[in-house]
Amino acid sequence: MKRYHPVLVSLHWLLAFLVIGGLLAGGLGLANTPNTDPFKLFSLKMHMSMGTLILALMVGRLLVRFLTKKPPHADIGNALLNKGAIAAHYVLYAVVIAMAASGLAIAKEAGLFAIVFGGSGEALPVDFSHIAPRAAHGVLAIVLSLTIIGHVLAALYHQYIRNDSLFSRMWFGGR
Repeated sequence: MKRYHPVLVSLHWLLAFLVIGGLLAGGLGLANTPNTDPFKLFSLKMHMSMGTLILALMVGRLLVRFLTKKPPHADIGNALLNKGAIAAHYVLYAVVIAMAASGLAIAKEAGLFAIVFGGSGEALPVDFSHIAPRAAHGVLAIVLSLTIIGHVLAALYHQYIRNDSLFSRMWFGGR
């Protein structure tokens, strides 16, 4: 077997797009938009919807990963680095799930579900800095960004320096 299951491949690329989009929307859009701006409500609705979708898809991806056959782990020729690569993938899952969970905790504590989705008419809090999970969400965003950069750099290293065609494992085709 040379490739991952097509469902796992589909979820990988869909989640890559959504997670990076969520990070950019949160870090470049929401963080820089005052809570008094009327557009903030729409932005929060999109960001929260995306985060919830990411959480559901990531849990689904984890289940598919456990339930389907996988190609052997890529071997870089160093046992410690090989184990580190395996651990890094689980860290990526954990950080994405923790990021979504911290977002849900912010929403719950700030009453955002009623404001954003329920049409309560209440104003958004002046800011979210007083909400404890907000600090975790910010730190997790940095950790997730760095983890993604590391993941991409490792994939590029495999593909173009080691020339081991690693990208083909996470693409469509015969298994």
